[in-house]
Amino acid sequence: MVATRNSTQFYTWNGYRCAYEMQRSSESRGTPLLLIHPIGVGLSRHFWQRFCQQWQQSNCPNPIYNPDLLGCGDSDMPRIAYTPEDWANQLQYFIETVVKVPVIVVVQGALFPVAIDLALHGSNWVRGSILAGPPALPVMAKEGNPNGQKLIWNLFFGTPLGNGFYRYARREKFLRSFSERQLFAQPEDVDRPWLEMLQAGAANPDSRYAVFSFLAGFWRRDYREEMSRISQPTLVVIGEAASSISREGKQDNADRRQDDYRRTLPNGETVVIEGRNVLPYETTNKFVDAIVPFVTRLG
Repeated sequence: MVATRNSTQFYTWNGYRCAYEMQRSSESRGTPLLLIHPIGVGLSRHFWQRFCQQWQQSNCPNPIYNPDLLGCGDSDMPRIAYTPEDWANQLQYFIETVVKVPVIVVVQGALFPVAIDLALHGSNWVRGSILAGPPALPVMAKEGNPNGQKLIWNLFFGTPLGNGFYRYARREKFLRSFSERQLFAQPEDVDRPWLEMLQAGAANPDSRYAVFSFLAGFWRRDYREEMSRISQPTLVVIGEAASSISREGKQDNADRRQDDYRRTLPNGETVVIEGRNVLPYETTNKFVDAIVPFVTRLG
């Protein structure tokens, strides 16, 4: 099967120009995959490049839709404090007006709250979800502090000091160090394509607003009750070396994370594969192998 990967395309949501790519072929069939990239310095839809290539090489027939969230990549980057609901609303519109059929959501890391919102409020449009390296459940269960979030946004991230911090954080030395310490199981997997992708994605200083929204914690709250109401099948893919940046999840390991998600998700199942926290990039082949049976069952 020879897949065709379209060049960057655009749609308008709430007056903002939003970007996406689509990968499909004349032989494509089945439920499309909707990819949700993580938020971080320089991250965008390009996080999924290796996954998309491996999906094509494995002759998997499901088409792929790979959008840039608002504030990232080639989408507009307004100076706002982004929440998971903002991005979920953007993607709900994208599914209804661009994809136009129900999807399987594939979400990386701590963007899981976006998938929760989609599964609950756009349930007719989501056939199932795949969580790639989601946070430890104690992180997902910690109540946020709205006043503290606004304070840190106004006093640091929304000031010239925050701009200076972002310029520091997008340097190659910092990106390599953070990736080795927090994201990858093997330091040698922090390769040149990864670093170049991040630096290119962070070149526009306006990309800092999405990152700062995440760091300020606008996504933080106790999601357990919402997770318990997700009716669609959910596959949780966990790295055997999974770790947590937040201290709430420091005592977590792969076995505990499996148990926590099985207990919390009504129709959840788990699988552990080699890798740490960015599985679709660091162990792409194993990640694709792990999700193919689930995707096939959903059609």
